[in-house]
Amino acid sequence: MMMMKKTTLLALAFASFACISMTQNASAQQMPSGGNTPSPMQPKQFPLNIQWILSTINGKPAGDNQPTLLLDQQLRMRGFAGCNTYSATAYPAKNQGIAVGPLAMTKKECDKATNEFEKAYLLSLRTSMQWQVKDGYLFLLGEKSELKFERALF
Repeated sequence: MMMMKKTTLLALAFASFACISMTQNASAQQMPSGGNTPSPMQPKQFPLNIQWILSTINGKPAGDNQPTLLLDQQLRMRGFAGCNTYSATAYPAKNQGIAVGPLAMTKKECDKATNEFEKAYLLSLRTSMQWQVKDGYLFLLGEKSELKFERALF
């Protein structure tokens, strides 16, 4: 029961964070622009509904595991982690921030190396705080991690 309350509170906190961010973005976009006043820069939008494949994790090649990521318009993140599939709620925020909620995943048995890789990938994904798109790659950056994705061809 206590765990359910903590999970509910965490979900509400993420939802509040997303609402505040969206409200601030909306109010910034509605500012009138005078004749000589330059219009404010439009915030970058997280690339929704695009399938991404992990290229590198902390600068090292992802190898044959081929983890994937997709964030849809309902802010549901899902993908393949190397052995199991996962899903979470993710909230893109202002200044290219991102908050990834708790992960739900399947529980397949995999070899030790794949399990270790998957654990590192999911930890990096869950602790990501910033995102950017550069030269056609999506980067998710955490305090101690970097995930580099390329756009999938399927």
